[in-house]
This record gives sequence, structure tokens and C-alpha cells, in this order.
Amino acid sequence: MSKISKSLVDECKAKLLSSKEDLLNRVQDIRKNLHTDEKGGDEADQTVRVLNESEVLGQHDRIRKQLFEIEQALARIEGGTYGICEETEEYIEADRLLAIPWTRLGIEGAEIRESLKRKYAR
Repeated sequence: MSKISKSLVDECKAKLLSSKEDLLNRVQDIRKNLHTDEKGGDEADQTVRVLNESEVLGQHDRIRKQLFEIEQALARIEGGTYGICEETEEYIEADRLLAIPWTRLGIEGAEIRESLKRKYAR
């Protein structure tokens, strides 16, 4: 595969920055919803509140991980290594980068990692 074009990198960077902004806005919304002062209620109300807080914290953790991946991709763009598979060291497919601009693996690299996970999961 040939080198990744500058226009593809620019398009992916724009998608990454847009995704980052969306995720940061979601974090703000999550924080607003998490900080409620109602502590009363019966046992059922308290249980529902704890379950909701647990779900919100899970969302927050997933968003944090996604933001980390986005920041890493932006750093790879700045460092000139964006679009190179970490597993095979070949260029990642353009369609894959457009669909998942923070990806670190091409299709072949993802398959290799998945097979290694299955191999060592036993």
C-alpha cells in the first residue's frame, strides 16, 4: 500500500477533533447529571440512584478511554506515524482510517492481535 495522502490525514484529524469535542461535551453533561443533591428516599430510591451512578461512571470510563485513543492518534499525526499499523508496520487502509480515525491497527494487524488474544485466553 502506498503512503497516506495529506488530504486523508487532514480529514481524519478533523474527525478526531470533532469526536474529541463531542466526548468532552458528554463528559460535562455526565458530571452535571452525576452531582445531584438528593440523598433521601427509601431503600429502592437509593438503590436506583446507586445503579444510575454506576452506569454513569461506566460511561465516563469508556469516554476517558476513547479520549485517550483520540489523543494518541493526534500525537501520531503530529509525529508523522499516523496510519501505520502497530502490528504489521504497514499502512492502514484508508477506509478503515475514515471509519475509525483513532485506530492503531490495520485489518490484518487487528486479526493478528485477536488471534493472539484467543491463543493466550485459554
